[in-house]
Amino acid sequence: MAKQIVESFIDDIDGSEAEKTTTFAIDGTSYEIDLSGRNREDLEKALAPYITVARPIRAERPGRGGHGADSASRAMNREKSSEIRNWAKAHGLPVSERGRIAATIVEKYKAAQ
Repeated sequence: MAKQIVESFIDDIDGSEAEKTTTFAIDGTSYEIDLSGRNREDLEKALAPYITVARPIRAERPGRGGHGADSASRAMNREKSSEIRNWAKAHGLPVSERGRIAATIVEKYKAAQ
């Protein structure tokens, strides 16, 4: 007995044969939809007025890097943390040498500025 298994790639809108899976995102949620060429064109036409005036964003790379603005902001945070630790010690407040500074210490530091 022979079997033939057929797998179909179906358009999620109208059930016709799909050509491509399309991904898009809005409000931080990504979506994926299988579309025929015609429905993909319709989607692109519908979004075109928004895409032409929108700003593209760069995808964040996972992991820790030492380049660019992130590096500069981390350096600034280290400097600020050091400043807060020194201030806390000078005012007799308990503060660890490393790691996160307690929110209460940070609040007191900001209030004193």
